[in-house]
Amino acid sequence: MFKLFSKSTPKGGRFDYSILKTDMHSHILPGIDDGSDSIETSIELIKGMKELGYSKLIATPHIMWDMYRNTPDIIKRKLEEVRNAVQKEGIAIEIEAAAEYFLDEHVEDLLKAKEPLLAVSENKILVEFSMAFPAMNIKDVLFELQMQGYTPIIAHPERYSYLIRNKEFYEELRDIGCLFQLNLLSLGGGYGKTVTELSQHLLKNNFYSLAGTDLHHEGHLHDLGSSRTAAAFSKGIDWGKFTNKELG
Repeated sequence: MFKLFSKSTPKGGRFDYSILKTDMHSHILPGIDDGSDSIETSIELIKGMKELGYSKLIATPHIMWDMYRNTPDIIKRKLEEVRNAVQKEGIAIEIEAAAEYFLDEHVEDLLKAKEPLLAVSENKILVEFSMAFPAMNIKDVLFELQMQGYTPIIAHPERYSYLIRNKEFYEELRDIGCLFQLNLLSLGGGYGKTVTELSQHLLKNNFYSLAGTDLHHEGHLHDLGSSRTAAAFSKGIDWGKFTNKELG
């Protein structure tokens, strides 16, 4: 098992993300959500991720029907646009795409119609829900996902700050078979004190099996490469427990 600091942290104090190999949560497809706004920005973000040590990126644009009405066809077209640009630039990195599904009525409709969903890997589906208040039927939707053969990955569970007083809900989600994905910048205070506290709680209790950057813009890229972030990653984290390398 890997722990920091080791070969994963070079002399400059920057974390070497090759220990994870794959980033499974990013918003690098241009012009379809609140991430990259152009193909030029996408290329700059991808170059930066390559420099940090990643060899594979799985883009996960939002599917949130009130704001981002993305479909598999839209996402696949954007993926090909990015792949072509990456090839033209000669960047040696693998690019795939899935989606980050907001568990709203649209997702319920997709499940009722048994429409195929875009998986991060095999049957693993990245999902999120409201960060402002708990959704009443969240477990019902997660159960239906499982009934259709999917394994839900809860995106950035530490960012649901209202759960600071209801940590038992995490236990309930784990008990029904959900996986959990850490936003890496949560550990360095990028989303505030409460989020950092929740991320440390979830780490300590072995909830996380995947880690993602949730990369949206150059500010995130800068923070991922900072010595402050590397220092946050040095606090006894067992990186061998993260299964990013297994994402085919």
